[in-house]
Amino acid sequence: MSEKDELKQKRKRFCYMYAVLGDPESAALQAGFARGEALGAALECLKSPVCRRHIAELRELLGDSGSVLAGLRRLAFGSCNDAVRLAFSDELPPQNVLDTLDLYNVSEIKRVRGGGVEVKVFDRIKALEKLCELERTLSDSGTAEALIKALTSHGEEDGSNGG
Repeated sequence: MSEKDELKQKRKRFCYMYAVLGDPESAALQAGFARGEALGAALECLKSPVCRRHIAELRELLGDSGSVLAGLRRLAFGSCNDAVRLAFSDELPPQNVLDTLDLYNVSEIKRVRGGGVEVKVFDRIKALEKLCELERTLSDSGTAEALIKALTSHGEEDGSNGG
């Protein structure tokens, strides 16, 4: 695969991951961009009219209703790699490194007796359950709206008043 084709594939994966996660840097990392170039690559993708259109289409297809769904998707499908890296490091990394870590899925970090570190992450299963529940509710709401619209527009089209 040529370098141009590889970049095109990464941009497609970025669009999908951004539509799901809602976080540019995380989406770029998951799409395969290197950590040092992830944010810049994400911004370049977001500047592209083609990528913005693709993201909008994906969000419409996925039924994205905002930051709650994006947050739940991030909890359910996001990476815990940075949390694992932090837990297994011998020393606390410098602040500039800490600032770049994606710890969105971490609910708690604490030192334990004996020098260890305990890292707790949010429950992916619970996030998936809430995501399903919310998407089902949104789907039911859309179905009800469509039914109401169909019923009311039918009466208007044939000139009757519904009675």
